[in-house]
Amino acid sequence: MVTNTSGKKKTAVARATVSDGEGRVRINSTPVELVEPEMSRLKMLEPFRIAGEEIRDEIDIDVTVDGGGYAGQADAVRTAIARGIVEHRNDAELRDAFMEFDRQLLVNDVRRKEPKKWGGPGARARYQKSYR
Repeated sequence: MVTNTSGKKKTAVARATVSDGEGRVRINSTPVELVEPEMSRLKMLEPFRIAGEEIRDEIDIDVTVDGGGYAGQADAVRTAIARGIVEHRNDAELRDAFMEFDRQLLVNDVRRKEPKKWGGPGARARYQKSYR
């Protein structure tokens, strides 16, 4: 059985394919153990810590991720993996465990950067003025 899921964070989009296998997790055709920086790798593997490492030995996950920076990509991959595991196993208890730990594991983060406006260097900040 093959399951396709996706996850988003800011401008990063991750698409995960979950299938029966022997525990291979690949991010853009690279084993997840080789992903740097380490904090991103730990973030990506968070669903397995909650679900249990024995689940990892039963499935293969292949993720393609593009857009955004490494932090946004890590969060998008994390969401795609968690959704893929829940959908592949069809387990309501696992879904509840993910939701209790962190809702962002199963729900995309809808926050986006606010566009810059005129009269200042950013979205809200304004240029200073001095009369003396």
